[in-house]
Amino acid sequence: MPSPRRLIAGLATATVLALALAGCSANASTPGSGSSSETGKPVTGGSLVYLEHQAITGLYPPGAGFYPNGGIVNNIADRLVYQDPKTLEFEPWIATKWESNADATEYTFTIRDGVTFSDGTPLDAAVVAKNFDLYGLGDAARGLTVSEAINNYQSSEVVDKNTVKFHFSAPSPGFLQATSTINSGLLSSKTLDLPFEKLGPGNAANIIGSGPFTVDNEKIGTGLDLVARKDYKWAPKSWSNQGRPYLDKIQITVTPEASVRVGALLSGQAGLIRDVEAQDEKQVTDAGFQVYAAQTNGVNNGLSLRFRNEKLSDIRVRQALIAGIDREELVKTIYTKNYPLATSVLSKTALGYVDTKDAFAYDPKKAATLLDEAGWKLGSNGIREKDGQPLTLVVNEAAPQPRSFDALTLVSQQLKKIGVDLQILKADAGTYAKAIQDANQVQIYHSMVGRADLDVIKSQFYSKNRNTLLNRDNADQSIGDPKLEELLQAVASTADPKARIEASQTVQKYLADQAYVIPFFEEPQVFATANFVHGFSSESVGRPSFDAVWVDKQ
Repeated sequence: MPSPRRLIAGLATATVLALALAGCSANASTPGSGSSSETGKPVTGGSLVYLEHQAITGLYPPGAGFYPNGGIVNNIADRLVYQDPKTLEFEPWIATKWESNADATEYTFTIRDGVTFSDGTPLDAAVVAKNFDLYGLGDAARGLTVSEAINNYQSSEVVDKNTVKFHFSAPSPGFLQATSTINSGLLSSKTLDLPFEKLGPGNAANIIGSGPFTVDNEKIGTGLDLVARKDYKWAPKSWSNQGRPYLDKIQITVTPEASVRVGALLSGQAGLIRDVEAQDEKQVTDAGFQVYAAQTNGVNNGLSLRFRNEKLSDIRVRQALIAGIDREELVKTIYTKNYPLATSVLSKTALGYVDTKDAFAYDPKKAATLLDEAGWKLGSNGIREKDGQPLTLVVNEAAPQPRSFDALTLVSQQLKKIGVDLQILKADAGTYAKAIQDANQVQIYHSMVGRADLDVIKSQFYSKNRNTLLNRDNADQSIGDPKLEELLQAVASTADPKARIEASQTVQKYLADQAYVIPFFEEPQVFATANFVHGFSSESVGRPSFDAVWVDKQ
């Protein structure tokens, strides 16, 4: 019998979808029906219903990594440079050219003429400097954090109307790529003056960028519209659409239930959906619809073992957990070929990847031996004990990640075979946010992070970034593993490209050798489109790009 909470969620979802679909006739075409554009030439006009898995939580670019947030920022805020999602090469966007000094402590950008924000104000060197001063330094008084994509930022210098120079206290070789990410989305001066709470739900329409879309008609928790900016004309040269977006509007509707999203797509009531769950992919493709599985090019979906917790402080226990998890069974049972088995902390498509798969081999006999050696003996109930304490560990359900609860349930069953009791934390947002910051409440953290730059490994594990290992204790600010901190800093502060790759590979090997992580799979963002939708694409870590999307008119 469904739980009361699930029933309420289902009713809410049905209500939201009914409201959304009541006015979506502009693209409610029958899948497979004839096209008014037989030549395949894009059609301007019309709207698209896009069903999103979750609601936005905030649109401050440095904090917009959550995929629903990033999907909005990607379409309303341009960046200085563009990173090709296939080649990962850079090309001009708002900056027409750039240069840096030999040790990557100074970068100079030339800003394109004629670009304006949607409120009509000019996008010039001064406002670019203001953006990066905020993103690079933060503003604690307004609750605005430093961007994890920017390292060693010191100051900006407006050379003239079209030229801005940035200074860094130490080499910052990842800065160019940082300027291409949604974390560096360019906002108007007025928007940059807002406090954090004015950059979140309920205020999306007031967040002014220079991108191809603006926000309208926001309904907190249920969705919003992206409206085409008809004077947009400064796209990167590689974009297929060099002018205004083809569509007039994208109607984004929050639809948590996967079956409802798929049903709306297959019936023609929605044109695009995100988070097609693995078990639904075949149904979608068998019906003749297109599935897109965009790789996120970063730290793989997996577990961070919080080694400062007493139960995990012994490396033999961490090694036993790794050996006790059959990752191949996990991927084969729950996911599809779009979720390749991880062979390192980083995806094979990530910059600097090195193969460390041997460190994650499944060997339950070895796991049992390691736990015996560490003093954890099997109890009468099949769970190991030491000094009267059971080997019980808690892992968080990661709601944004695909089938997290299902995956962790299988992992729990596997670990029980070697005498480990793994409990899964399912909690409301407030309880969850507090619990994951305490290794005495959550000892194993399920997460991932996408970014197409070597700095991504620092973003995930560095103590002043995501700190997923809780290497920095939040209570006393002490560091448990100073060597890991040094290795991560080297990735972000080494100017020589070859040496920087070597620094990343050293971190990957160190994390594997210390049994700090258990990578599961290379995480994609899985979308599906109806047959009347064309031109869909995503940026370098899988966030949707709507500039070239068009629909057949009936």
